[in-house]
Formats: sequence, structure tokens, C-alpha cells
Amino acid sequence: MKKVLITGATGMIGSEIVKVCHNKGIAVNYLTTSKDKLSSKENYQGFYWNPNENEIDPKCLEGVDAIINMVGATIAERWTSDYKKEIISSRTETAELLKNTIKKHNFPVKQMVSASAIGLYPDSLTNYYEEDFTKVSDSFLGQVVEKWEAAVDEFKELGISVAKIRIGLVLSNKGGALPEMAKPIRLGAGAAFGSGDQWQSWIHVKDLARLFVYAVQNDLEGIYNAVSPNPVTNTEVTKTVAQVLDKPLLLPNIPKFVMKLALGEMHILLFESQRVSSNKIQSEGFEFRWVHLEPAIQDLLGSES
Repeated sequence: MKKVLITGATGMIGSEIVKVCHNKGIAVNYLTTSKDKLSSKENYQGFYWNPNENEIDPKCLEGVDAIINMVGATIAERWTSDYKKEIISSRTETAELLKNTIKKHNFPVKQMVSASAIGLYPDSLTNYYEEDFTKVSDSFLGQVVEKWEAAVDEFKELGISVAKIRIGLVLSNKGGALPEMAKPIRLGAGAAFGSGDQWQSWIHVKDLARLFVYAVQNDLEGIYNAVSPNPVTNTEVTKTVAQVLDKPLLLPNIPKFVMKLALGEMHILLFESQRVSSNKIQSEGFEFRWVHLEPAIQDLLGSES
């Protein structure tokens, strides 16, 4: 039986990854900064760490074949200068702590499968991004992902193979963007953002969890986009959510300056456009269960209409 160490295992995506691991007979160790989230069950063992203090229980890595790295402060909070530093350090310093722990104790970890993000790709209405695209967005998100991936690449120095999973817009009914998009639509106040033409490369959270475990089971290495095969525009997302919830869209599109006033620099999350290809992961044999947007939204919100 394989054993994985998961960082961020109690989060929205991490908890789905744990379910898939257990369904596949993979034992899970996980790290948490909250001692009241520690658990000791068969095939599910919690360990405490405090990256801010450079503190980690090295036993978390005993018998571990692969690390699934999901840790990182949310980007969905206002980007003050202090919080920007936290967004970056929560990704880079945690990776360094894990690497140093492996090195110090000579743990025979074989693989690191780390979350990354399509925010690395520049804003564009016309480009179709594959993993070999090298120009990095000059946005704050581009900087974050570049530093994040560089920190993860350092595991290669220990002879560990590295897979970086660039995640798109994750659709879940338990958090993230979808419930926030659905709220105003339920109240009859839903609308697309800006022109509505910006591309949104999305993925159902259960497909994303399966993709991470697939990368572990198949010893994948390199960069993979974690997006469904059919990106859509912001207008299409908004219309589809409204259709599934059986609500009208009556308001005009929301201007960019309005959201900039409300959210500050973070407003780019709503307006940046990245049309991203899933061809590479599919060529590795991964099959998406949610290929089109409407069935995915129906699966997540259909019972609420």
C-alpha cells in the first residue's frame, strides 16, 4: 500500500483528495497547524506543524512514498502588502520546511505532487495556454506562482520527482468561487463581470481530487494543467449558474472599476482571462468525469433549484 503525506488535507480540495486516496487504498498522513484537527485513525494519521516557527513533527514522513502539497493562504482575501507576503511565504516557506526535514532525516520520499495555479499565464482573450508556455504574467498572481513552483522544484535536488498541477477555477458547493457567484443570482442580482468575454478555465473539485491521486499512482512528473477540456467565458458561467438555479439575469454587467473599488487589487481574480488546455493530462490517460460546465453545475447546485 502506498502512503502519502498531504498538506492542506482538511481544506476544500484536500478533504476530497483524502476521500479518493482512501477509495484507492492509499494511506494518508496529514499535517495541520491546528492541534484540535489531529486524528489517529486507520490509514489517516494527523501530525502537527507550525511553519511560522519552523516546527514540524518529522514522524509525518515515516513510510511516505509521495507528498501531495496543497498548503497555501487563500488568495480570496484583500491583498494588503502584509497579506501578499503571507500568500507567498505560506507556499515557499512550507515547501522549504518539508524539503529540509526530508534531507535531515534522509526519508526515502520518491515524489512531490504540488498544487500550482493557472494564474501564471498572462491575461489574454486569444491565447490557448499549454504547459510549455514560458512567459509569466506580470500580475501579483504570476509572481506568486513563479515563486511557488521554484520552491517546489528544489525537491529535485534530493532526487525526488516533481509534478506541478496548475489549477484553474475550482467548482465546489462547499467553498471557493461557486457559492459566492450563486448568492447574488439567487437574489436576482446576478451579472457577468466587465465584458463577460474573459475565459474561465474551470474544473469540478472531484475531478481535481482524482487528478492529484492519478498523478501519484502513475508517477507523473512535470507540469500539468488541471482544467476541464472545455473552458467557458464569464458570461457563460453566469448564465449557466442562473439556468441551473432557475433564476433570471436582469442586471447589466458589472463594470471593472466598481469591483476594483470594492476589492482592490484582488479584483483581477474576476477579470483576468486564461484559456487553458487539458490535452497533456488527458494524453497521460486521465479521464474527466465533468467535461462540460452545465452538468458540473447541475451536480453541485442542482438540488438547490
